[in-house]
Parts: sequence; C-alpha cells; structure tokens
Amino acid sequence: MKKGFLLILILPALLFAFGLAYGGPKDTLVIAQGVDPTTLDPQNHYETPAFNVCLNMFDTLLQRTSDIKIAPLLATSYKLINDTTWEFKLRQGVKFHNGEDFNAAVVKFNLERMADPKQKLRQSVFQGLIDRVDIIDEYTVRIITKRPYPYLDAQLCLVGAMLPPKYVQEKGPAHIATNPVGTGPYKFVRWMKDDQLILEANEKYWRGAPRIKKVIFRPIPAATTRVAGLQTQELDIIVNIPPHLMRLIDWKGRSFVSRVPSVRVIFLAFDVTKGGPVADKRVRQAIAHAIGMETNIKKVLEGNGILLGSPFTKNHFGYDPIVKPYEFNPEKARKLLAEAGYAKGFDFLINSPSGRYLNDKEIAEATAGDLRKVGINASVKTHEWGTYMSMMYGHNAYPAYLLGWGNTTFDGDGTIFPLMRTGQVLSNFTNSKLDTLIDQGQTNMDKKKRQKFYSDAAKVIKEEVPWAFTYQQMDIYGVNERVNWKARTDERLVAFDISFKK
Repeated sequence: MKKGFLLILILPALLFAFGLAYGGPKDTLVIAQGVDPTTLDPQNHYETPAFNVCLNMFDTLLQRTSDIKIAPLLATSYKLINDTTWEFKLRQGVKFHNGEDFNAAVVKFNLERMADPKQKLRQSVFQGLIDRVDIIDEYTVRIITKRPYPYLDAQLCLVGAMLPPKYVQEKGPAHIATNPVGTGPYKFVRWMKDDQLILEANEKYWRGAPRIKKVIFRPIPAATTRVAGLQTQELDIIVNIPPHLMRLIDWKGRSFVSRVPSVRVIFLAFDVTKGGPVADKRVRQAIAHAIGMETNIKKVLEGNGILLGSPFTKNHFGYDPIVKPYEFNPEKARKLLAEAGYAKGFDFLINSPSGRYLNDKEIAEATAGDLRKVGINASVKTHEWGTYMSMMYGHNAYPAYLLGWGNTTFDGDGTIFPLMRTGQVLSNFTNSKLDTLIDQGQTNMDKKKRQKFYSDAAKVIKEEVPWAFTYQQMDIYGVNERVNWKARTDERLVAFDISFKK
C-alpha cells in the first residue's frame, strides 16, 4: 500500500520529468516495452522486443495464432514430402512495401541468406541445417534440409521473416537494419533511438487494411514511468508491470491488468568456457543449492513466477515433470564449496539487465545476497539492454549472467540448442553427453523417441548445472481501457489483431 500511495504522490513529478501528456492520439496505439530493439533486420536478432516490432512490418511463412496453433501466413499450405523435404505453397498477389513481388524466388533468397554462415546473422538456426531451397514453380518451394528436422514448421512461425531481395542487395545489411521493408500490416516511418519507433498502416495489406492506423513503440525502462503513462492514458499497452503496482493499473474506466503465464523462462547461466571456479561442477551445484528461489519468487516477484526443474515449461514439447528444481540447502552448498577448494569463497559477478524482465535486477540482487550467506563474495552489475545483448552474442558476460528466453517454437530444442549446445550462438557451456542428446532430439522424427531424448537431457542439465536456477515468468501487462486486447503466452504484440473500443 505504501508503494502505491507513494507512486500516486510522485505521479505529477514523473509526468513533468518525462513529458507525458494526458490522453494519447485517438487513432494511434502506443506500446511501451522496457527496451528498444537492437536492430530492425528481422533475421539478425533473437530478442522479443525486436520480434514484437518486426512482426508488425514483416510476414513469415507460418504464424502462431492467439491460441498458439500453427496457421498459414505467406504460405497457404505445406506438407512433408520425406524426412528432409518440406513443400510450401505460397500466397499469390502479395507485395512488399516498396512494390517488389513476393514469390518463390523471394523465399529462396531469404532462407538461403539465413542459412549462409558468411552473413553472420544472429538467427543462426538454419546454418548447417538447410541444404537448399528448390523453386518448383513461381508459388511453390521445397526446403531441403541436410538432416531430418522435425519442427521446421514451428521455427518458421518465429524466424524467416521475408525481406525484398532487390532492396537488400542494393542497400546492404547496415541500411536495412534501420530502414526495414516488409510485406506486413505496417510500414516503417522512422526510428528515434531510445525515444520512439513509428509505424503506419499498410492500407494495401493482403489481409486487408489494419484497423489501427498508427503504432508507436516506446522504450521506457522504468516501470513506474510506464505505469504513469498508462494512468494518464498516454500509453495503451505496457509490459512487465511489477506486482506491487498492479492495483494502480486496475483503474475502472481507464486501464486494466492482463496477466498470463509466459512461455519465457528466466535463468542464471554460467560461462564455463573461461575457467575459474564455475568450471568446477561442484561449484555450480553449490551455487544452485545456495539460492532460495522459492523465497525470492515469493518476495521479489510476489509469487509471479513458477520455479522449474529444467529449461522447459509444461507448454514445451520435451517437458518432464519428474525433473525437480534444485533443493535449497545452504549446508550442502558450503560442503560442495569446501570439496572444490573454495571453503573461503571467491569473488563472483552476476551480470544482469535492468528493466528488461519482471524485477530482473532485483532477482539478481536477491541471488547475490543468498550467495554471500554461504561465503561467496557475490555482486551484481547491470547493463543497458543493447550493450547487454552485444555482451551475450560476444560471449562476454563471465562468470554468470541473468537472461530470459521466450521459446515460442514450443519445442525443447528451441531452448537447449541455442543456449546449451557447444559452440552455439548464446551458449557458454559444453558437455559431450548433452550435445549428443540435443543432436538426437533435433533430428529424430519419432515424437516418443524425441521426448525420451529431452527427458534425458533435462536430467543431464540437472546434474551438470549450466544454469543455477530457472523459473517461468508470469507476464503482467497494463492495458488502456479503450483497447481490445489480452495477453498472449508467447508475448507477441500483434497490432493487426488489436482494435479500439467504439
């Protein structure tokens, strides 16, 4: 109650400091995420804030509907010809915002661009996987993979946004990263970094003109400022609301809370590739046992998190409820530290974003506090989001870092391959047994066998501790009363599906 009352008292000061006016434009939807995208090249990122902006400008071959089912988008249908050949029928009459036509040649260009390691794209899932894309006719393609890949369709709901080939070839990657052109429901207008990103309706969109004519994305790291903007109706949808501020959003006639268990997991990962104490499995196990995550979720998140025993939520294929979370046991932690030769502890840095996830910095600080109780000299360093993601892609967050992963392929491989397979884009861990299980799960078309591979992988992960903890995030959004929208478990903010109440 005190925090809520305090916010009400300081609201006028917040409005003055951040220039928020009472009431937003009638025809404009304003969405406040915690951070800005790092790029607008839809094939060169793995971050939800960028996905949420890009999915409004670009189309993929397939999509997830609001009830998380796979459905056609730029592809009208698809089928598996054999274990390594997928055939897609493409939608006719679709044009890019610059007038280029969408057809089979476009699909071939984009997927082979993503599969080419020379492009150095961060969406590396197709590198080493796609052998080639064959054009059967102007609106039919076949994607041939080098090995069986059982959930290509799920991946194509997430990645593979289509870019216009001539535009990419003429302008180059640096230009398209800040001047995007897609086939989607909204066209890019301008991007004022760290201020706002403006989109306007594509009136010639192949699914029909969007109901909302203008969309603005604003990066606002401070949750109190996002809430203030919602209270004044300057903002329409705000993300990652701290639980103690929820009651300020349930304001009849002005705004409401939309809350849903997310498919996102939040975790504390180790970089074991650079040596030091965390290269010893006993140290990692000790850290896992030293952290009282049930208490931290209860106190820091006010219960808005679900502690997990593996990297998967129950919504992911591969989830096994038999694998339980690490036991909170400080005595066992001290014993393991002594066995590893660190009875007197060691310096330990936890890197963290601030404002990207629900109370992320506060979770990192609570973790550091737990570790200090068993003799580890733990501290927290927070980073601006763009800098932080550069650290992630550059593997420069030693020895530990807090990160979230929203695996909206809904398949276990979509988490453990990029985050735990040796040498992958965001992996700082290596284990031959786990690598074998990941490879087996990724290439087997039998669902029962795949489930066994992921269950076994979860048990190896429990033993080897690449992550000290994992929990499922509860997504809490604030929504302007004038907006027809409710939260999705995959965190997508699809403006084409949103409307204003009459």
